[in-house]
Amino acid sequence: MTANTPHIPDLSAFWMPFTANRQFKSAPRLLVSANGMYYKTDDGREVLDGTSGLWCVNAGHGREPIVRAIQQQAAQMDYAPTFQMGHPLAFEAARKVADLMPEGLDRIFFANSGSEAMDTALKIALAYHRARGDAQRTRFIGRERGYHGVGFGGISVGGIAGNRKTFSSALLSGVDHLPHTYNAEEMAFTRGQPLWGAHLADELERLVVLHDASTIAAVVVEPLAGSTGVLVPPQGYLERLRAICSKHGILLIFDEVITAFGRLGAATAAERFGVTPDLLTMAKAINNAAVPMGAVAASRTIHDTVVDSGAAGAIELFHGYTYSAHPLAAAAAIATLDLYREEKLFERANEMAPLFEEAAHGVRNAPHVKDVRNLGLVAGIELVPRPDAPGARAYEVFLKCLEKGVMVRYTGDILAFSPPLIISADEIARIFDTVRSVLAEVQ
Repeated sequence: MTANTPHIPDLSAFWMPFTANRQFKSAPRLLVSANGMYYKTDDGREVLDGTSGLWCVNAGHGREPIVRAIQQQAAQMDYAPTFQMGHPLAFEAARKVADLMPEGLDRIFFANSGSEAMDTALKIALAYHRARGDAQRTRFIGRERGYHGVGFGGISVGGIAGNRKTFSSALLSGVDHLPHTYNAEEMAFTRGQPLWGAHLADELERLVVLHDASTIAAVVVEPLAGSTGVLVPPQGYLERLRAICSKHGILLIFDEVITAFGRLGAATAAERFGVTPDLLTMAKAINNAAVPMGAVAASRTIHDTVVDSGAAGAIELFHGYTYSAHPLAAAAAIATLDLYREEKLFERANEMAPLFEEAAHGVRNAPHVKDVRNLGLVAGIELVPRPDAPGARAYEVFLKCLEKGVMVRYTGDILAFSPPLIISADEIARIFDTVRSVLAEVQ
């Protein structure tokens, strides 16, 4: 092996998540370092990150204030429990998160991922109704094509068939689903929110009649659906969901694991759309993905109802994680949220969004393009699938873009883009110019 030959470790032990393991291990793609907008591969190539890792590195890679905060905290105290104990950073991080949430959602429960945050939110919803004497409210309403993590609760309310089918016998009972909001005939090549589709929220009224409102605990939706291929909410849709939930005493849960912390040019999608849920889940960009962390923001009404219902000295909510508000994760969150504020990254995302939109829609006339959709600094380009080979064309585009030094994400035949909020105009152009050139090459 020469000095320039990359070292390939033994790949057999790691069972990789959401990966075609045999395919990957036959031709591995390894990242070994990252800085700013770029990864570096094991063979020394720079790769422009068009996806913020997995929708999560919003401030860019290797940011010194975040790195320093983690290092200092690890040296001072590596771990502290938050069961019947606490540490100062847990409370400071919660306050900083609460300050960015919609008004009234200022009680923060920490988890370690988006999946855990969603299962936490479902539990809180049940605990709230039970505490107020509505223990019969146990049903959840999710949405087709929804992604809410991979816990049993999350895949139950989620609506992605591939995530559910293997585990279908063990999903939560009493779950129903709203229709998804995408209609190609009405929405293709929409810039921003589609005009058509607000009426789809009225399907919730049909489910209320079917199941009776007194049995429904919560409705769970992503304000903007990401992992299913970037589905932007129709104008008025979220507002109608909010009104129907309020009318029937049903909690509204926003899954903002992808959209929170600047992705849409605001602290949350709730702020961006002017619709406040009762519970809001987050993860990913909460601390720039530097240390695993997730959280649920609950309304003060929900928090106080649950906490005040317990006997004096008793645990009010029998739920939590060993690593809830882990000191390193909390330190990273504090540093990250300060960085967002100091560099005005949410505002920057909003300023860059029109340029990003123009570049994304500039691929419209490239070969194989079926649709382009976008909002904020997120975009999806849907490709015409190959006959009898769904996903194959998008996978080839992903590989060829990587060869040309740009990392994109694909799901099915949809390419997804969600770059760090520090992206420049030249880097936006490079991402979509690369995609256009690759689409001209693939069959």
